[in-house]
Amino acid sequence: MNNTIIAIVIAAGLVMGGALIGDGLERFRMADRSIVIKGLAEQSVDSDYVTWPLTVRRAGDSFQAVQKSLAADRDKLVEFLQGLGFTRTEMEIRPLVVTDAYSREYASSNSPTRYSGSALVIVKSERVEAVASAALATDPLIAAGVQLDLGGGPQYALRAFNDAKGPLLKAATENARAQAEKFARESGASLGSLKSANQGIIQISGTGGNPYDSASSREKRLRVVSTFVYYLD
Repeated sequence: MNNTIIAIVIAAGLVMGGALIGDGLERFRMADRSIVIKGLAEQSVDSDYVTWPLTVRRAGDSFQAVQKSLAADRDKLVEFLQGLGFTRTEMEIRPLVVTDAYSREYASSNSPTRYSGSALVIVKSERVEAVASAALATDPLIAAGVQLDLGGGPQYALRAFNDAKGPLLKAATENARAQAEKFARESGASLGSLKSANQGIIQISGTGGNPYDSASSREKRLRVVSTFVYYLD
């Protein structure tokens, strides 16, 4: 008789324990009901700083003649830029460089010209539009006999990145919130509090489908995908 009572008590305990375990697992699932949402935001911004390197070149058989021609061409270049409204503070004027082909190791005396040189002037300005316009107006320099090497043209940059960062992240957050509310509504639930968030990496790309930040592109495309985890009530 006693053994029977003990067996009944043990069996009842197992049933109750199983019920509690099942209830705990259910509460755990309910407490962990959450959704992962990715918020996307994109924005086009204009560059706010530009660097424009301009190089003049000369070659000849006289060191003095090459040096003199380079100095004259550099003066014409500076005068040209000043005529377009650029100040000396917006120009970095580098020293002349003249090299002797015969002084190089294993140099050949058959070189068509012995001396070659260059002069570099770099425009650095926040007046992006002015530089972009000037880059299309260099024909007078060529007509004046200046051997101008434009290289890759103006190089554009976005220095006020942090100013654009805030609104972009806000837009990504709002985008994610709207998606989460829509999902919760369609699922017959209500959106709870934010569990966690990951800002993600802000990508800067050029225009025209270029996935990389091209310095030759005035317009920069900012894109961010942020990840948010919301509870569902």
